[in-house]
Order: sequence, then structure tokens, then C-alpha cells
Amino acid sequence: MRTEAALRMELSALLHDLHLSSSSSSEEQSPSSPPPITELLSQLRVKLIGSCPKSHSLIAEIKQLFQYAGSDWLFSPASQDSRWAELEAAYVSLISALIGCAALPLCEDDCSPLSAAAYQSIPTQAAAVCAALTALLTTLGDRRKGGEARERTTSLLLAVAPPTCVFAVTHFQDQVWTSSASRAAAQGLLETLLSAGGWRDSAHLLTGDTEGSRGILGGVLDILQPQLTKDSWQRCEAVKLVFAWSLLQVTRPGLSPHLSRLLPPSLLFSDHHRLENCMLGVRCLHHIVLNTPPAELHQFNRAEVLYEALFKHLYRTEAAVIQLVLSCLLDLLVVLEKPPSSSTSSRRKPCRHDDVLRLMLIHMEAENKVVLRRVYAAALPAYIDRWV
Repeated sequence: MRTEAALRMELSALLHDLHLSSSSSSEEQSPSSPPPITELLSQLRVKLIGSCPKSHSLIAEIKQLFQYAGSDWLFSPASQDSRWAELEAAYVSLISALIGCAALPLCEDDCSPLSAAAYQSIPTQAAAVCAALTALLTTLGDRRKGGEARERTTSLLLAVAPPTCVFAVTHFQDQVWTSSASRAAAQGLLETLLSAGGWRDSAHLLTGDTEGSRGILGGVLDILQPQLTKDSWQRCEAVKLVFAWSLLQVTRPGLSPHLSRLLPPSLLFSDHHRLENCMLGVRCLHHIVLNTPPAELHQFNRAEVLYEALFKHLYRTEAAVIQLVLSCLLDLLVVLEKPPSSSTSSRRKPCRHDDVLRLMLIHMEAENKVVLRRVYAAALPAYIDRWV
């Protein structure tokens, strides 16, 4: 185990290797002392931005910095009068620069996804960034668990958690921009984040609880939202996956406060011409239907908008889409209207249940694809039960 003197020597050597020094005068600080942490973080950020994409060695040195430096220095402002928000902003900026070193290239349009060659350097960079962020969160988590400045440490953790979560989710999925090593590193990063903040699982991380543990879903959506517009969401392949992962972790009642920010992107995805995007969107919409109180779905005509968006998909011919849409419509129709079987009158008015069932039967009778007819046949009993 390293002694305090050995750690101080290693830190001094590391700062020398990084070519970092304090701008403070010699009267205020001895030559052997490290610079104030906020100043150091700012210098590291500038070096990272200037060194991309050849930043692998610098990222490794930053990882060592978070491992060897004492937490009293890493998480303390330059003086007692310094504002804590300045330190939080400095860490968030550095993390953004680190993440930028493994940023995915953007697609030129929505018709042609990038080839695997375009992502060739991403897994190695992502694994290095994960290692640096894991080192930071480990030190921060140990300080928080030790009870040292717990309130401020928790505040810092909540500030850095959203970008860290978005980055981890981007890289732990089995996609063309990941490798087995980068996926393992990203999964480890997410687990370290959960441990550092005392969150039980991903759902708890995003929504928090009533016992004082705050969630970060709002912060995650703040990061994703500028990229989730009609014109921009298709340019980065990871954005839709991170959004969908985040949404599918959240159940009632945690979903409702964010409904106005979760529904529009889901509708955008479901309306896309590419099959995988459409299916992802319908899954998101179904999750929203299942985890939002009916009264909130009726507000602002949301349930009607959902119905219209889903009903038009019944004219598609892909079995996978039809299966998802019929399942979602079955749950949405109960929100929109009472089942026909609940009517006490011998003559009732036509309803949306009738419209869906009629279209199902027409398509089922005329359909030549066996796989699609089986999808209709499998869904039919549940719809018929509504009339019995």
C-alpha cells in the first residue's frame, strides 16, 4: 500500500508529465504544491480538446490523477470562499471533454447509416474514457460513503451523473461502434455510478424515490433533447437507443412528470420509414400507455394523438410492426373508451374497437403472407373478448 509521501510524489510526477502548473504566484503557493483543482480541471479540458482524436495517453494520465490524488484536494474548491458551483461546473466540463474524445461520428442523412469502418477508433477510445470516469466515480463514491461533506459530494455526483449515464448507455449496447471490451468497460462504469450514488438499479438512478434520493432522468433528457428534434435525431445512431433505454427503465409514477418530453420523440420514432425505428417508437409508446394514468393521457388530447399514430400502422405489411401495434392498441383502447361488452343498451354506437376489429378482419381475410395472418389470428381472441 502506497504511503502518503509516495502518493504525493506520484502526483507531482504526473502533473509534470501533463505539463500542468499553477498560474498562482509563488508567494501564494510553493513550487511543489499542485495547482488549485478548478484551475487544473480547466487546463485538462483545454488539453483534451486540443489533443483529440490522439488523446489516448492523456486520458490514461487523467485516470491516474483521479486514482492517486487525495479526495480532499480533488473535491475541494481553491479556497473556503469559492463557490461550490464553480467546482461542479469544472468537473462537468472536463467530463464533457472526455466524452467528446469518444464521440460518435454523425450520419449525413437518415437513409444510409455509417459503415463499421467509420467507428473503427471508437471502442478503444470509449474504453479509455470509461476507465478514467470509473476512477473518478470510485474516488467520489468513497468520499460520499465516508460522510465527508456528504451534501456537497452528493450535489457533485448529481451534476456529473447525467452525462456519465448517457455515455455508459451509449457504449454498453451491442452495436457497430462497440467491442466486447468497450461494452464491459461501459457496463462497469454504470455499475460504479450506481454504487457511488447509492442507487439500487437503473430505474432508481433515473427516478429516485420518496426518501430523498434524487433521480437524474431530467438531466439525461436535458442532454438528449437538443438531438431529438425532427431534423437531427437520425444523425446519431445512439441517441434513439439511449432515449429508449431511459424511457423503458421508468415506470409509474416516475414517468408522468416527464411525459411532455418523452411522448414527442416516441411519436417521431414510430413514424419513421425504417422498420427498426418504427418498432422502437411503438415499443416506447406502449410503455407510455402502460405507465401513465388514463387521466393524464386524456390531457391535451394525447390519447387521441396516440390512437391516430398507431391506427395508420395497421396498413403496413410487416408482421413485426403489426404485432406491436395491435398489442399497444388493445391497451390504449381501454383508455379511450369503455369496451363494447360493457354497454347495457341493445343498440350501441360504433366505436374505435369496431374500427380496429373491422380492419383486422379485412386484412386477415385478404392477406397472403402466412406469417402476417398468424399475427392477426393470435391477436384476434383478445379483441373479441371485448365484445363478449
